[in-house]
This record gives sequence, structure tokens and C-alpha cells, in this order.
Amino acid sequence: MKPLMRLHILIFLVLGLVCTSSIADSELGQKYYIIYMKDATNMKGAVFTKQHTQLEWKELFDDNAQKFSIEYTRKYPALKTFLKSEEFQKVRIDIRDFCIEFAKDTMGVAAGC
Repeated sequence: MKPLMRLHILIFLVLGLVCTSSIADSELGQKYYIIYMKDATNMKGAVFTKQHTQLEWKELFDDNAQKFSIEYTRKYPALKTFLKSEEFQKVRIDIRDFCIEFAKDTMGVAAGC
């Protein structure tokens, strides 16, 4: 019985680590916004995220953020290189969560950005 219990504990630990690392993080998204996008948009993150509602942000980030890339390349040509990069594909989910958490239909305020 003890080996079976150890196996269950091991499985839960492994699943916990895998699931935790795959969850997006709005705080990380805020940092990525500051690093990669703030200068190009010339906007604080709090102003940037208030451009759309939560639903609108979700729709923009659907399908690997194609609509987001098109809209924000048009609005801010300086973002074109970043939005077409592999780096954007790595961080887009975190940026998405940042935008959704502080969207114009939320009470959240992005601090320090």
C-alpha cells in the first residue's frame, strides 16, 4: 500500500509543477508590457489596458493574437517587429492576462506602469 501512496503523491507533485508553470500571469504580463511595448505606445499600462473590455481583449488574443498584432501594428508601427517575433509568441499569454485583468470594464488599476 505504501508504494501506491508514494506513486499518487509523486503524480500530484508532478502535475502541480506542470500546471503551475503553464498558467499565465498578469503581473508578468505587466512587466513584459513595460519592457517590450511601453516605449512604442508611449502609454502607461493602465491607459493601454483600458482601451478594450475583457471580452474584446480575449477576442483580440484569440488565434495566437493575430487580431491583436494587426490592430496594434497599425496603431503603433514601432511594435511591428516585436509583434511578429518569437518573443511575442512566448509572452503573449501573460500580456493577454494583464490586459484582461485591467480592462476598461474592471475596477483594477495597473500600478507602477
